[in-house]
Amino acid sequence: MMVTTAISYFKRYKMEVDLHDLPTLVLPSDFQLLPWSEEVLTAHAEVLNDSFHQEIDAVIFPSLSSPNGCVTLMNVVSRRVNFLPGATWLAVGPAGPCGAIQGLHERGGVGAIQNVGVTPAWRGRGVGEALVLQTLHGFRRAGLGRALLEVTARNEGAQRLYRRLGFRRFKTLYKAVPDTHEM
Repeated sequence: MMVTTAISYFKRYKMEVDLHDLPTLVLPSDFQLLPWSEEVLTAHAEVLNDSFHQEIDAVIFPSLSSPNGCVTLMNVVSRRVNFLPGATWLAVGPAGPCGAIQGLHERGGVGAIQNVGVTPAWRGRGVGEALVLQTLHGFRRAGLGRALLEVTARNEGAQRLYRRLGFRRFKTLYKAVPDTHEM
């Protein structure tokens, strides 16, 4: 049995926004944002799995492709020394948890958005916008001046949202992902 490994490259954009003039948060009716606590870790993981397991990001970041991977990811993110609970939120709608976002405090007064996930049934209703804005306001309350995130180039909907919120692309990255096939 021979294993061949090829590499696929996925184009991603690094985007940033200044935190000084943020829009006001408008949360869709019948939704609430829950602040970070250990009690919502599993709900964050479930939302991430539901949001990403059938998307290209699950190929680029395999932890997003399974429930266990998402739980592990949330454990790792929430235990980082630069994890920012005040920039980490869970959106809950009429049917339960439907959106999640995590924030980190990076060097140089920069907030880093991690894993903006909205489950497919609730996309296009303002949930993602509310999550991102709540996180940006959390970064500003923490004294940060800028925020950044990465987005897969194929995710045009997310890019439109981020541009609408003032993010500008400043760097193009290529993420190498091994393709392993048994022959």
